[in-house]
Amino acid sequence: MKFKYSARTKAGEKQAGFVEAANKEAAINILRGNELFILSMEEAERRRWFGSLFNFFYRVKRSDLMIFTRQFATMLEAKVPLSEALRNLHNQTRNAALREVILTITNDVESGIALSQSLERHPEVFSDFYINLVRSAEITGRVEEVMGFLADFLEREYLLVSKVRNAMIYPSLVLGLFVVVAGILVGVVFPQLGPLFEDANTELPLITQILLSTGTFMAKWWLAIIIIVAVIIAALVDYFRTQEGRLVFDEVSIRLPIIGDLFRKMHVARFAEASSILIKGGVPVAQAMEISGHTVGNLVYREALREASNGVREGELLSQVLAKHADYFPPLVSQMVAVGETTGQLDEMFRRIAGFFSREVNSVVDNLVELIQPVLMIFIGTLVGLLFASILLPIYNLAQAF
Repeated sequence: MKFKYSARTKAGEKQAGFVEAANKEAAINILRGNELFILSMEEAERRRWFGSLFNFFYRVKRSDLMIFTRQFATMLEAKVPLSEALRNLHNQTRNAALREVILTITNDVESGIALSQSLERHPEVFSDFYINLVRSAEITGRVEEVMGFLADFLEREYLLVSKVRNAMIYPSLVLGLFVVVAGILVGVVFPQLGPLFEDANTELPLITQILLSTGTFMAKWWLAIIIIVAVIIAALVDYFRTQEGRLVFDEVSIRLPIIGDLFRKMHVARFAEASSILIKGGVPVAQAMEISGHTVGNLVYREALREASNGVREGELLSQVLAKHADYFPPLVSQMVAVGETTGQLDEMFRRIAGFFSREVNSVVDNLVELIQPVLMIFIGTLVGLLFASILLPIYNLAQAF
């Protein structure tokens, strides 16, 4: 989202412009991080659909950010100066959107702005987790080490998300193709066979009657059906973009049978991995929970982790707070966190939790990949059999009549 703001610098100079952020609170944090005193802020005019389409193609992909972080970490570990490393990365990067972002960051760093503050100006590329970890590294003087942690984290996250996405491509394509073929049969072929069966005055099976009625309705009202479906889809998309809609969608996604369990394990793995890196990087536990909530990508988990953060600030043990949300965090998580709190190795416990649930996710995905193909073949085969039976049975009865 883009926000129009008016602010004053420390010197008292008035400054106005636009800032992009996920929400108004994030936009305020960005401006305050740049030592600006906000006078007013309002949401700018929403982008038109073609602007959103342009941004979809002109964007920084997850893989581009992963490669940039790994190269950046390698250069810093080799003791290449920060500005020189950014210049080299700008020359090597092929993604036009990322090249522009790197150039802006380079200019900011060379003008004396901290790296984390410059990253904060690009929330569409760098997450809160990324920015806060770099900020804590600047305080502790471990920027090259933290960039290495970030590179490892992004690579693991990319592999995990890619594996889940790739597992869903094949069934999605097969189902989509079947829906198209079935739509053509029901909407085009069946209405042409209807008069033939009526003239023959043969008794039709129930499935044939249903499909003929559906096909006739689709052939007569196809334009209205397309418009209604398009309106419903647009309304649903618009609703799920709202805070309430996203919360409902995220809640439903983790309640689904089989798939919900996969999503829960994936969210816990991402949360634990982020928490391990943040705590090891010197970020306080309460703040680490809040930041980790933004890396999970699920509003239900973000809210639960925000409550955990508040509970820790009020003096509760993190393990006790997580135990209250057993629907989202399995008992194993709170038990291992309790061990980490007792031994003073909380970051190590989170690392082990992340490893355990990552293996669980890989196992579930592998099993789904093996099971989904035969199940899909049986399901689609049954539907195809019903479609052809609805055509062949009346034709067989018609042949018997002569």
